[in-house]
Amino acid sequence: MFMPLHSIARLPGGPLLGLWHLTETPADLWPQLAGAAAYTPLLPARADGPRQAQWLAGRVLVQQLLAAAGAPPATLRNDETGRPFLLGPAAPAVSISHSGEWAAALLAPAGVAVGIDVEAVRDKAQRIARKFLNDHELAAIESITLADAAPGSASQELFSLLWSAKETLYKLAGQRGIIFRENLLLDLPAGPWPVPGILPARLQINGAISRHQICYLRPAAGYVLTYCV
Repeated sequence: MFMPLHSIARLPGGPLLGLWHLTETPADLWPQLAGAAAYTPLLPARADGPRQAQWLAGRVLVQQLLAAAGAPPATLRNDETGRPFLLGPAAPAVSISHSGEWAAALLAPAGVAVGIDVEAVRDKAQRIARKFLNDHELAAIESITLADAAPGSASQELFSLLWSAKETLYKLAGQRGIIFRENLLLDLPAGPWPVPGILPARLQINGAISRHQICYLRPAAGYVLTYCV
């Protein structure tokens, strides 16, 4: 049986961060998913083999996190905004993400806002930067470098990290109608950034501002991950 659970780490305050290195096919993953019959109608209609494997790996990983937390098994659903949640009274808060060979999940006590995102480093984020970064953020990028970035892909990694950070903020907010350039704000310090590290951020929604700390790291070469509790 394939069991590529990469790691489960307990974060300060008790939340659990899980990483799954995806090597299986959907046929390998379905038997690992408890209550698989409940998930069959939830599988996205357009999920091909690789995407179905990612979808399944994320849900198997959440089951592993529930077991590690000593919480009862629960089925993962999505609300009207697409935000995942676990069925059951006082069920833990959860956020999941997947990209390429990696799935990631964050589990926290009920009522806690969480967000997580993993991204394969590629040029797409850099190409669409003006769609999700505001003018202040774009200007700040000129003075930023990432420690130990792979030669030839430093810019792609930085833009992928910033896209991931805004995806994490979006999941943390859990609302429709959010404009990435206006409502999800990154306070980008100048100079070299350590990896792993912490990035200050703000949610500015309906005239209210909340401040957050986004943690970032490299789960593997060619990938970036961000999360916030």
